[in-house]
Amino acid sequence: MTLSHSLVLVAPLAFAACAIAFASQAETAPPTTPPAPAGSINVKDWGEVDGKPVHLWTLTNANGLEATITDYGTIIVSLKVPDSNGVFADIGRSSAADYVARTQYFGCTAGRCANRIAGGKFSIDGVNFTLATNNGVNHLHGGVKGFDKVVWSGVAAMTADGPSITLTYHSPDGEEGYPGNVDAKVVYTLTTANELKVDMSATTDKATPVNLAHHTYWNLGGHNSGSVLGQLVMIPAKNYTPVDATLITTGAIATVEGTPLDFRRLKAISKDFGSLPATSDDPGGYDHNFVLDRAPVSNGLWLSAMAMDVASGRTMEVWSNQPGIQFYTGNFLDGVPGKDGAVH
Repeated sequence: MTLSHSLVLVAPLAFAACAIAFASQAETAPPTTPPAPAGSINVKDWGEVDGKPVHLWTLTNANGLEATITDYGTIIVSLKVPDSNGVFADIGRSSAADYVARTQYFGCTAGRCANRIAGGKFSIDGVNFTLATNNGVNHLHGGVKGFDKVVWSGVAAMTADGPSITLTYHSPDGEEGYPGNVDAKVVYTLTTANELKVDMSATTDKATPVNLAHHTYWNLGGHNSGSVLGQLVMIPAKNYTPVDATLITTGAIATVEGTPLDFRRLKAISKDFGSLPATSDDPGGYDHNFVLDRAPVSNGLWLSAMAMDVASGRTMEVWSNQPGIQFYTGNFLDGVPGKDGAVH
């Protein structure tokens, strides 16, 4: 099974697609090898988790876009993007210990199986499997110690697209109750087109559920700019998958037409937010899976979402080869402290 995602972060007035540049040469000039994209990669020690050293990689592209990533949970610790005045802001936390102490999945890879498994139980070929129930009566994001809570192996390199880091993790047969050995790989690349590309893949030697997901929280105004409710979102999806009271999908596919889930045109998150009230198991807000329309398509990916912060001028587009996207507004965060005194 292979999963692939490309997150395209666009500075104001820049193009949201990859571009190919051509340079003219005299006909008599000998062929030359195109220069490698400008940029840099820096790494430093970042403490220990479970007796294993943790590292922090900083990738910087030719435009000054900067992503800082750790091998603990493949977490994106920081992403610095310019606003309409060219001022960079971080759109994380300060140490590995901070991430270990928190359980909100900030910036990580969720797995083996992202989202919920009802009752923590499933069967394959007539064999029943029981997983930890770490979200009420359900199993969430791979269990008590999912892929977000382990140290991966990291190798960084300059590539034709820009600075990149490849992170790998071997999940042994039986880990968290899942069958089969799984070798997972996540590749982050910061391209010269201001794209943060996230490529995920996994192989296994037995039939087993594998559903990797990228779980970063984005605040395009900057991580300490306050609420995101005024920011605009567009999701090209005519349908979504309804859930029950414990947020397990019912198996139905329903239209967004006439509901607060209609994001087919850019609208403020706050516009219909109050129409999603809290229940006994759900604090309210958006936490929904949208069935993507899968168009337009570019390089095998389709536009999956767009977000915009009018005040800063920052825009983000998400392109993916996956059939759905989960839109979550941090409903279960309740005053979680972040960097520089920010509260989420």
